[in-house]
Amino acid sequence: FSRVAERVELCLFDDHGREERLEMPRMTGATWHAQVPGVGPGQRYGYRVHGAWDPASGIRCNPAKLLLDPYARAIEGEVRWGDAIHGHVPGHPFRRQVQDSAPDVPRSVVVSSTFDWGDDTAPRVPPSETVIYETHVKGLSKRHPHVPPPLQGTYAGLAHPAVLEHLISLGITAVELLPVHHFVNDGFLLKRGLRQYWGYNSIGYFAPHGGYASSGSGGQQVDEFKAMVQALHAAGLEVILDVVYNHTGEGSNRGPMLSMRGLDNRAYYRIRPQSQRHYIDYTGTGNSLDMREPFVLQLIMDSLRYWISEMHVDGFRFDLASALGREAHEFDRHSAFFDIIQQDPLIRSVKLIAEPW
Repeated sequence: FSRVAERVELCLFDDHGREERLEMPRMTGATWHAQVPGVGPGQRYGYRVHGAWDPASGIRCNPAKLLLDPYARAIEGEVRWGDAIHGHVPGHPFRRQVQDSAPDVPRSVVVSSTFDWGDDTAPRVPPSETVIYETHVKGLSKRHPHVPPPLQGTYAGLAHPAVLEHLISLGITAVELLPVHHFVNDGFLLKRGLRQYWGYNSIGYFAPHGGYASSGSGGQQVDEFKAMVQALHAAGLEVILDVVYNHTGEGSNRGPMLSMRGLDNRAYYRIRPQSQRHYIDYTGTGNSLDMREPFVLQLIMDSLRYWISEMHVDGFRFDLASALGREAHEFDRHSAFFDIIQQDPLIRSVKLIAEPW
């Protein structure tokens, strides 16, 4: 989706990292699309957006930047922090950065949808009987003494019989997983030899975080996540996800250009009316997604439906839910975000938890 793009290229990468660029010739509304025969599971890809560069007006098109698909079902690779991943020249906010970012940013990945769910059934525990245990995929499976080392810190580790036995012994009915959407490791942490542990830095709302997979991050993380959910359901446990739809890992106007900023900065993010190269920051993270924009709402609702229908999760805890309910200025309990959720028969059928501040 991009209203500001003049051209969009679909970039396909082979197993050696060689790039082939294809023009996306058609646009319906502001959605660019193309049909490419022969593309199958495992294909790495991204986008390049051609158009105006006018940060003072909030427009940041830069075809030197490879962009993630906001609808990517899997993401492979990590951000290698440096000047090339920015749309602007660091220290010169109005100058377009012309270095190619492709060697330093992740790829979107096409995945298969052939996972065998067998007789998987959601436990459907009544709210009055629900006991929720908040936990971390990596933390719990890494520190449990009976998880084999190759599975520690992974979805498969969380689904290990020893972990399931432990969870059942607690008397809980649901696990609430701290963020598992694919997220970005902050540059300042990597410089210190650290990593982003909590995961509140999402960059892919359909993609399970690749770093939590024992089987690989070229799409294998999707089936591993599904197998984890299947195992938890078999143990009688519901799966609730902590989701971060209020901001993304692209950060402030000084942050990297990884996806939405390069696709259509003004459509995806809330821009300051009097200083359009800056963001309205309701979240304290540098940016805020614009919940007044119909396509942003569609993206989030599509994401929620995907995790319910395709990944079989049983509910969501919305991080900073008050930011999701902001309209022109203040919080509105009748905002479009909450209205759409209540009208959607699939989303309203699962457990929904709103963080209030």
